[in-house]
Amino acid sequence: MTTRSPTKVPEVTLVFWIIKIAATTLGETGGDSVTMTLNWGYLAGTALFFALLVALVVWQTLAEKFHPFLYWATIVASTTFGTTMADFADRSLGIGYPGGATLLFVCLMAVLGLWYWSQGSISVETVNTPKVEAFYWAAITLSQTLGTALGDWMADTGGFGYAGGAFVFGAGLAVIAALYFWSGVSRVLLFWAAFILTRPLGATVGDFLDKPVNDGGLNLSRPLASAVLAVVIVGCILLLPQRAGTHPGGAKTAA
Repeated sequence: MTTRSPTKVPEVTLVFWIIKIAATTLGETGGDSVTMTLNWGYLAGTALFFALLVALVVWQTLAEKFHPFLYWATIVASTTFGTTMADFADRSLGIGYPGGATLLFVCLMAVLGLWYWSQGSISVETVNTPKVEAFYWAAITLSQTLGTALGDWMADTGGFGYAGGAFVFGAGLAVIAALYFWSGVSRVLLFWAAFILTRPLGATVGDFLDKPVNDGGLNLSRPLASAVLAVVIVGCILLLPQRAGTHPGGAKTAA
C-alpha cells in the first residue's frame, strides 16, 4: 500500500493562512521598527534580519520533524527580511517599485522553475529533504520580498493608499479562495498565488497601522503593534491545532 510521510511544514488550512497574514503584518511593523523607529537604516536592518533568517533556516533544515514555533519564527524572519530588503532596493538603491517588483518576480519564477525541473513538483507537500527545503525557503523569501514591493507600489504610487491597497489584495485572495472551492485550477498554483498575495496584504495593513495620519495611517507605535501581533501569533500557535503536512511515500506491500 502507499504510505504518507510527514514534511516539516504545516498543513495548509485556514489556521495556516490566519497565522501567515499575522506574520506578514508583523514583518512589516517589525522591519520598520528596526529601520525607522530605531533608525538602523535599511542596509543594517537587512543585514540583521538576513543573518537571523539564515540561522533559522539552518535550524529548520536540521530539525527532524515539524516544530510550529520554529517554522513560524522562520516565516516571520523571512517576511521581516523581505520588508527591509525590498525597502533597501526600492529606496536606497533607487531601483523603484516597478523595477524591484519585476526583478523579484523573475527571480521567484526562476527558483520555482529550477525546483520543478529538479523535483518534478513545487508542491509544499514534498518538502521533506534538505534539497527541497532549500528550494522552499528560497521561494518563500523571494515571495515575501516581492509581496513587500507590490504592497508599497500599490499603496505609495498606485494611488490606493494603505487601506485601499489592503482591500485590493484582500479581494484578490477572495478570488483565489473562490477558485479553490469552485474550480479545477491547480491547487499548487493557487497556493503560491495566495502566498504571494498575503504578503502585500500584510504590508499594507502594517503600514496602515503605523504610518502617520497625514499619510493615511493610524500612527500607532511600531514596537507596540509588533508586540501585539507577536502575541496574536503565539496565541494562535498555542490554541489552534497544527500538524505537519504529508506527502506520498514509497509504495509498500501490506503484510
